Amino acid sequence: MHARDKVKLLEIISNVFMNLKTVLGGFAIAVLFFFGIIFALAAGARDAPTRLTVAVLLFVVGFGIAYYITKKPKTIVQRLELSGQMKAVALKCPNCSASVDAGAIKIVSGVPYATCPYCGQTFEIAEEPKW
Repeated sequence: MHARDKVKLLEIISNVFMNLKTVLGGFAIAVLFFFGIIFALAAGARDAPTRLTVAVLLFVVGFGIAYYITKKPKTIVQRLELSGQMKAVALKCPNCSASVDAGAIKIVSGVPYATCPYCGQTFEIAEEPKW
């Protein structure tokens, strides 16, 4: 499997998980709110404090799930500390030898990948040994 295929597969799996989380969360919210309304309306009979408490609890859990599925993901900033001097080296596509801009680099699961703007090849960026 090529690096480009791995990147696309990871993106597809991530999108499916996010969509599944949203759909299941929405369904759970609807069920919790429905039963919360039922318990709130039934609080007029005897056992009113117990039913009202359950209704409030159902609403709180429903709002908690709504907050969880709508919150934005955290942005993780990774810092690199270097032990010595560094020099920039031109990044070239291994397929067509075209220059690749550093802006085309994406980090997927901690591994840097770049996509060539000319041939479309996606490749992993690896540091060559110094010896």
